Amino acid sequence: MSRRKEKAARLKAEQEKELKIPNPFAAGALDALGDLPDGPEEVPERTSKRGQKNMKRGRVDIVRQTAHRGGKAVTVVKNFTGIGLPEKKELAKKIQKACGVGGTVKDGCIEIQGDKREEAKRILEEEGFQPVFAGG
Repeated sequence: MSRRKEKAARLKAEQEKELKIPNPFAAGALDALGDLPDGPEEVPERTSKRGQKNMKRGRVDIVRQTAHRGGKAVTVVKNFTGIGLPEKKELAKKIQKACGVGGTVKDGCIEIQGDKREEAKRILEEEGFQPVFAGG
């Protein structure tokens, strides 16, 4: 073994002797804490409305578009207020699953393939929105 390695091993052994910290989780070390309480007996029920879903989330427009899509119809849901992108993606996924079609979230609007306005309206009403058919 080289001198450097011997010196490093010797210094490490000396430091371990000096510090000699007892293990707090060793057997018998936690016995002194035996008189602690078990925990709360009952959890109080919620009485506030914070945990409930907001059922007045505002008006959204449902539009059927065919422009620039090769004549294929697309259902577009737009004018969301107070809703973030992750929630829009989750809502789009619900609508896609219920309609059995694809879709996406673009520019803050949910686009669903095909003319699925009635199905989209039903799901949006369940989520607390007020859907309105807009456009032609």
